[in-house]
Amino acid sequence: MSDTPVRWGILGAANFAREFMAPAIHAAKGAELTALATSSVEKAAGFRAISSGLKVHQDYEALLADPEIDAVYVPLPNHMHVDWSIKALEAGKAVLCEKPVGMDVAEIDTLIAARDRAGLLAAEAYMIVQHPQWQRARQLLREGAIGDLRHVSAAFSYFNDDANNIRNQADVGGGGLRDIGVYVMGGVRFVTGLEPEGLDYARVEMQDGYDVFADMSFRFPGFTYQGYTAIRMAPHQSYVFHGTKAVMSLNCPFNATVFDQAEVKISYPDQTIRVERFPGLNQYVLQVEAFGRSLMDGTAYAWPLEQARGTQKMIDMVLAEA
Repeated sequence: MSDTPVRWGILGAANFAREFMAPAIHAAKGAELTALATSSVEKAAGFRAISSGLKVHQDYEALLADPEIDAVYVPLPNHMHVDWSIKALEAGKAVLCEKPVGMDVAEIDTLIAARDRAGLLAAEAYMIVQHPQWQRARQLLREGAIGDLRHVSAAFSYFNDDANNIRNQADVGGGGLRDIGVYVMGGVRFVTGLEPEGLDYARVEMQDGYDVFADMSFRFPGFTYQGYTAIRMAPHQSYVFHGTKAVMSLNCPFNATVFDQAEVKISYPDQTIRVERFPGLNQYVLQVEAFGRSLMDGTAYAWPLEQARGTQKMIDMVLAEA
């Protein structure tokens, strides 16, 4: 990999970008937090506290025109993801866009076409696949550590009823499925490498045009899957792979080191338990570093847009039931 760092720009001063991704870019090897696009002096100050030499552009177009930017991180509201990712690609910038990268499969197809035209790297910021917890779970499953997989269950919930929060606004792509459905549905696809054969059922509770709870069941080759998302329930997250010989669980699958310590636990019929822990790892830093390697030397990226499309297809099927 080249010794020259990837120079990053961030489109918009989102709280998530300030709290997680800007510090991750600043801390990542081979990365440099170079610029931010925002017209808010107050919001810019929070980012300058992370990187004192940060350039601040007053609008998104100015950042995309900056010749000193190699890659752009897009943390904008969901309905703006594809448009601004395409504009970044057309400006010659690689793109890491927050999930969900598109509002539906058709939007992601449009972005894939733009990526191919530009010949540049574009990916969804699906950070969990960069964490060794998930990589180890995939390895253990493929090694037969739990026997034949028969059922997978997944859950992700939090409580947020703030009407001013974009997650509670239908017109900008709010709702639990778009916010966290990518995790409960993308995880099973990543670990197993398989796609669903069909949707068995979906029960979706809507409020003001967006989903606050969704319970879903899919058929996969050789096993069944059940998951739920909720944005009006106490915080909880889990992932369980139930095999013929053992049960493998991920106690903190989505917010490692924030919700809890990341672990992979295998429980055997004789009541013995095998636990592997992954303390102190920042999956956002790992994501930035993996993106940089892919951009600079062509290393395969673990979550290309085609993977994001597969998860979005599942989300579209569930939303269709609403």
